[in-house]
Amino acid sequence: MVNLKDYAPFTGLLIFGNIENLVLASQGAVAHVNPIILGLLSLIAVVAWLLVGTYGTKIAIKYADYIEILGGLAIIILGLQSMLEAFGIL
Repeated sequence: MVNLKDYAPFTGLLIFGNIENLVLASQGAVAHVNPIILGLLSLIAVVAWLLVGTYGTKIAIKYADYIEILGGLAIIILGLQSMLEAFGIL
C-alpha cells in the first residue's frame, strides 16, 4: 500500500513542476505546434514520470533534499528561458 507521507518531501516539486508544464504547453500553443502531438507527448511524459515517481520514491527518499534543490533550480531556469523567449531576448 502506498503511503502519501512518503511523497511529502516532493510536494514542492509536484506543484511547481505542474506550473512549469503549463508554461511549456503554452509555449507549444504559441509556437503553433500540432495540439494532438503536443497532447500525446505530454501524456507520455506524465505517465513516464508517474512510473519513475511511484517506483523511485523509496530509493530517492534518502536524497529528497538534493532532488528538491535540483528540481527547483531546473524549474527556475526553464521559467526564465520561457520568459526571455517570450520577450524575444533569446
